[in-house]
Amino acid sequence: MFKIEGSKKAVILAIMATFIAGGSVGASAESQFDKNHPRRAEVNKRLHHENAKTAREVKSGKLTQAQGQQLHQQDHQIRQEERDMASQNGGHITKQEQTTLNQQENAVNQQRRQDIQANQN
Repeated sequence: MFKIEGSKKAVILAIMATFIAGGSVGASAESQFDKNHPRRAEVNKRLHHENAKTAREVKSGKLTQAQGQQLHQQDHQIRQEERDMASQNGGHITKQEQTTLNQQENAVNQQRRQDIQANQN
């Protein structure tokens, strides 16, 4: 239908290839954003911090090995739930899901404090 000279055709193909490659780069950047979504990052940072706190308290003797294992298991379950939620929402979690996960972690922290207090008596 259209007649395009050889050099113009090469330029057009190069431009099209650039747009196609740019689209795939944008898609991978979007995936990276989803992976590091601020709500996910906050929840995961807190889980990591609390997990480390449990390990320190077991090491210092404030918690027994069994109590530490139970708290680690609960944190692991919360982390798995966060991953499941993110997989259902295109790589991120909603504000309500973040609130739910934080409430679950609050309960684990409350259990940790109760265990420590019970061990002191």
